[in-house]
Amino acid sequence: MALFPVLVLATYGIIFAILPDKALLALGSSGTVFLKLLQPLACVFIVMLVLNLFVKPAQIARFLGKGAGVKGIIFSVVAGIISMGPVYAWYPLLKEVREKGAGDGPIAIFLYNRAVKPFLLPVMIAYFGWAYVGILTILTVSGSIAIGYCLTVLMRNN
Repeated sequence: MALFPVLVLATYGIIFAILPDKALLALGSSGTVFLKLLQPLACVFIVMLVLNLFVKPAQIARFLGKGAGVKGIIFSVVAGIISMGPVYAWYPLLKEVREKGAGDGPIAIFLYNRAVKPFLLPVMIAYFGWAYVGILTILTVSGSIAIGYCLTVLMRNN
């Protein structure tokens, strides 16, 4: 049973009975947030649909699985850098990919590299300079690989 939505509806009901104006204001705010989330979530669900239709678990395991090696690392780094939208919109897709055989390390690498945004690099360079941005980007990518490796080792023991 979906306990969370029931609790939210009950909370709205109680607040509406006590403070109807505030409840309507809160409901309007929730509606606005929902509409903002609708587009990225729709994109993720479309990607999940395409993955389910055209990508076989063996292909996922080959790119992001335990034996993917350097190709899997590079794929995870690049995918994380070029990914767009809020990170929480990616969670359902990443869960699906993980269930199809992707390793914990590549997923961690993907999530870590979402911090590198190519369209923001010119602005960062303008504020901080080439050297700072270059070193920061290299350390971010290197750190993601180290975190991915550590997570793989730690999760192997569980």
